Amino acid sequence: MRRWLAPLAVALLLAGCATPPPESEQAPEPAVGKPPSSRPARPPGLSAEAQRALARRGIKQHDTSPVSVTSRCSHVDEIGTATRLNLQVDDGDVRDFQASVAIKGRGTCRFALPDFRQESATPQVLLRHARNSACTVRMWREQGEKITIAFTGCHKSCEGKAFDYLWPILVESKTGQCS
Repeated sequence: MRRWLAPLAVALLLAGCATPPPESEQAPEPAVGKPPSSRPARPPGLSAEAQRALARRGIKQHDTSPVSVTSRCSHVDEIGTATRLNLQVDDGDVRDFQASVAIKGRGTCRFALPDFRQESATPQVLLRHARNSACTVRMWREQGEKITIAFTGCHKSCEGKAFDYLWPILVESKTGQCS
């Protein structure tokens, strides 16, 4: 298990040392007839040198392409945790997000898009709760065609201590099925 920690640490160190591309001296002129985008800006990717260093060590770069997924699913796992999800994300822009996770014997956690504001679209979708800034929901692509939805600091969105038992939701981007 520890064999992968050293290469990961080296990759993170190299990625942190990568120099960002030089900034332009002049601000780009806005396109004529196009309204400014309301979507957050996308950060630059890894430098070519960092990508080569990762490749030499057999480490694949995390997929940072924008998340696009539609899901209307419900799932009950082996221990009785019931998940219901309505989700629509188009090219990193969250259009619909309603999640309810009932954790057997612990309570229910509920999340709804109107309670959040979107702060970024890539490399991860980031939603921050409007009244509880510690509560964030992140969405990213991993494991091929799976989208991960993870929750941080959202104790107030859950009953009792249910948040302590809340796991990320995985969604198959092609089928919309969740687990």
